[in-house]
Amino acid sequence: MNSWRNWSGLTTTRPTEVLVPTSTADVVAAVNRAREERTTVKMPGTGHSFTGIAAPEGIMLDPTALSGLLEVDHAANTVTARAGTPLHVLNSTLDSLGLSLHNMGDIAEQTVAGATSTGTHGTGGLVASLSAQIAGVELVTGTGELLRVDAGENPDLFGAARLGLGALGVLTSITFKVEPVFTLEAHEFPMLWDEALGRFDQLVAENHHFEMYWFPHTDRILAKENNRVLEDAEGLPGPLSRFRHWLDDEFLSNTMFGLVNKVGNRRPEWIPRINDLSGRLLSERTYSDVPHRVFTSPRTVVFREMEYAVPREVGLDALREVRRWIDGSGLRISFPVEIRTTPADDIALSTSSGRDSMYLAFHMNEQTDHTAYFAGVEEILRRYDGRPHWGKLNTRTAADLEPAYPRWAEFQAARDKLDPDRVFSNAYLRRVLGD
Repeated sequence: MNSWRNWSGLTTTRPTEVLVPTSTADVVAAVNRAREERTTVKMPGTGHSFTGIAAPEGIMLDPTALSGLLEVDHAANTVTARAGTPLHVLNSTLDSLGLSLHNMGDIAEQTVAGATSTGTHGTGGLVASLSAQIAGVELVTGTGELLRVDAGENPDLFGAARLGLGALGVLTSITFKVEPVFTLEAHEFPMLWDEALGRFDQLVAENHHFEMYWFPHTDRILAKENNRVLEDAEGLPGPLSRFRHWLDDEFLSNTMFGLVNKVGNRRPEWIPRINDLSGRLLSERTYSDVPHRVFTSPRTVVFREMEYAVPREVGLDALREVRRWIDGSGLRISFPVEIRTTPADDIALSTSSGRDSMYLAFHMNEQTDHTAYFAGVEEILRRYDGRPHWGKLNTRTAADLEPAYPRWAEFQAARDKLDPDRVFSNAYLRRVLGD
């Protein structure tokens, strides 16, 4: 039997069997069989999580045949997609229908089930995470029941099922809230540390979507403003040309960045100067396009990532403390630190559950040991009541995660109800949720 490996290469498992369901009935049959045989069943997406959250240990369901839109409701502004639909397929299909999601993260390779189950999010907007844009889900429970969960049907499960970590059932379809497609104007420009942090609250307030990237060992920051064009878009800068897109987002951001990281791996003492030079070479650019071409970008350099959400009001203090720690650690960090904000949502295990949040994301290329860097930062962010992104690296356990989530008991009750025999469990879920 072939092994399963996630995108980062940090988790490898050997499922006992691989099935390719083509219908919801096939999923129900697989779950019933797993329960009867006292094994487990998982339907991983593209494996883009850095953790083993989707790792199959028993029966693996390949979702590739469960892709595409099932329903478009223009009156309700909703679309229903099969769970194995890749985000980039959903985005392009919505665009062709004159529709769009409200917000999205910067990666579009995941399946809709995988992205929502791990809490994939963007920055700013009225809602940030994909899970918060869900109007309803259909899932197969651990007892083989096909269940619809939305605000009207099984509403007691709605707060948990929109971000279920794969622990509540196998998602078969997801209904998203959508809106008419809009134009997004992007403005990217360099800043320095003191000005960026001093103006951060203002920049967040003045823009629909704002984020920034800090280059460690330097004062250099790249800021990104994305704003909806509410008036006639005529006269705006157009989309990036094919050449500029290739040059900036593929060649410089991926090919050249990968080469620079290889140089830094061989000569770590050069990294501060490389980061400073990279920051100095940043150029301002402005363009506009449909949302998914602005929000998302290609990522071909394999890396490791840890991301934490801290309460919005202490986010900048946490960032400053992280910088002080990095400066005194002796480590050399080649990847920028990503800084985003999100509004509060009402999902039980969302990292923004019940509070406005700031997300701090830390990366390391695959050739460099990330453990000391991530451990040092994680220790700091835990003191700021940080919550780890479920699909990104962390060392947390159920015992110390429970106090971080006021609605923890609600989720565990849903898990006991929907998967009493832990048919959907694996090593990662046993660590972060308990047995």
